Amino acid sequence: MNTRRQFIKKIAVGTSVLSLGGVLPGFSASSYRNIIGSNERIRIAGIGVNSRGNALARGFANEKNKGCIVTDLCDVDSRATEKCIKTVQEVAGNKVRGHGDIRRMLESDNFDAVFIATPDHWHAPAAVMAMKAGKHVYLEKPTSHNPGENQVLIETEKKYGKIVQVGNQRRSWPNVAHAIKELHDGIIGDIHYGRSWYFNKRPSMGIGKSTPVPGWLNWELWQGPAPRVSYKDNVVHYDWHWVWHWGTGEALNNGMHFVDLLRWGMQLGYPSKVTSTGGRYHHQDDWETPDTQLVNFSFVNGKTMTWESQSCIRSSISGHGSGVTFYGDKGSLTIGGGNEYQVFDLDNKLVKHVDSKLVFEEGNLVNPTQSLDAYHFQNFFDAIRKGAKLNSSLTEACSSTQLMQLSNISHRIGRTLNIDHRNGSILNDKEASKLWKREYEKGWELEA
Repeated sequence: MNTRRQFIKKIAVGTSVLSLGGVLPGFSASSYRNIIGSNERIRIAGIGVNSRGNALARGFANEKNKGCIVTDLCDVDSRATEKCIKTVQEVAGNKVRGHGDIRRMLESDNFDAVFIATPDHWHAPAAVMAMKAGKHVYLEKPTSHNPGENQVLIETEKKYGKIVQVGNQRRSWPNVAHAIKELHDGIIGDIHYGRSWYFNKRPSMGIGKSTPVPGWLNWELWQGPAPRVSYKDNVVHYDWHWVWHWGTGEALNNGMHFVDLLRWGMQLGYPSKVTSTGGRYHHQDDWETPDTQLVNFSFVNGKTMTWESQSCIRSSISGHGSGVTFYGDKGSLTIGGGNEYQVFDLDNKLVKHVDSKLVFEEGNLVNPTQSLDAYHFQNFFDAIRKGAKLNSSLTEACSSTQLMQLSNISHRIGRTLNIDHRNGSILNDKEASKLWKREYEKGWELEA
C-alpha cells in the first residue's frame, strides 16, 4: 500500500509548475493519528470554497455546537479563500487556515475530514486524494466527471476504509424520506413510471475571449486533472458547467438530485436502455451541453423513468419548477423541490399533503436548502462517530451519477444506448464507450 508521501510525490510528477517550493515534504508519524478522540470533535476542511463551497463552510460552521469545527480552507481563487475564512469566523468565531494547493493542505493532520465543492472535473480526483491522505469525505454531487471515475472512487473507498457521504441532501430530509417510505409501503400501489424535471432561465455564457489569467486565479491548478487549454474569460466560476471538458451539464448539475429520488423510490438499479434527445436552442455561444433535454430510462422489469430539463425557460409541472412524480396503479405521489409531498388518487384528487416550513428556494444557485442540509451533515457525523448507515452512500450516489452520465453519452452520440443492467456498462458501442473515460493531464491520472 502506498504511503501518503508516495502518493503526494506521484501526483506532483509532471505538475511541478504548480508546486510552491519543489518536492512536497513528507508526513510525520503523527499524520496517522487522525482518529476522532474521546471528545468526538470532527475537524473538517474545505476544498473548493467559492459559491457552493462557501455555503457548505457556513453550514458546517453552524454545526459547532454539535462538535464540528472548520479548520482549513483551500481554493485556487485567493479571493474565495479569503471570503470563506471570514464566513467561518463570523459564524463560528474561530480563525481558519487558508491554502491555495490541495496537495499541500492534505499533508496536514489538523483535520479528520474534508468537504469538496470544486468544479465537476475535480470531484473524483480530490476525493481520491483526500481518502489516500486519510480523510473522510463529504463530496458534492456529481460523484465524478465520467463513468470510469466512479469505479475508481468505490475502489479507493474500500481500500482506505474512509466514510464518503455524497451531497444528495434530499435523502436526509425528513418528509422526503417519509414519502419514500410510504411509496415502499404501497401508498400508490405498484409504481410503473417515474417522472423528474428541472426548469430554470439561465443567461447566455457568451463567447469567451482569450485574456491574461487574473492574478487571483491559479489557472494551472484549476484545470488540475484536465488536459490543458488556454484561459478564456467566460468559464470561471460557473459556466464551466456547460462545457464538456470540465462540466456535465444540467443532467448532473440538477438532474442527478431528482433521478436519485426516482431510483430510491422505485428501488431500481441500472437501466437496460437510455435515450436522450434535445439540444442547445436558446443562444449562440460557447455552451456545449444541452439546454433542453428529455431522457428516457427503460428497465428490464418494464418500469420507466424520465428526466426533463429546460435551462433557459421558466416553467413548472404540477406547480413545481423542479421535482419528481411517481405513478402507480393506485395513484401518484409528487415531491417538489422542497421537504414536502402530495398524494393523489387515480382521478388526480388530492388525498394527502405533507407540508414543511423548511423550503427549497427556487432560483438560489448557491444554497437553496440551508435549513435542511444540517440533517445530511449530522448523518455524515453519525457515520464517522458511530458507524451509522449513510443516507447517500458513495455506491448509491455513483449509480445515480452514472445514469445521468449515460444520458449525456446518448445525447452526444445521438442514439439509444444498450446497457448491461447488472453493472451499468455500455454494450456493443465503440463510439459511446470512448466517452466512458477521459484523458488526463500527464501526472494527474486517476488510480485507487
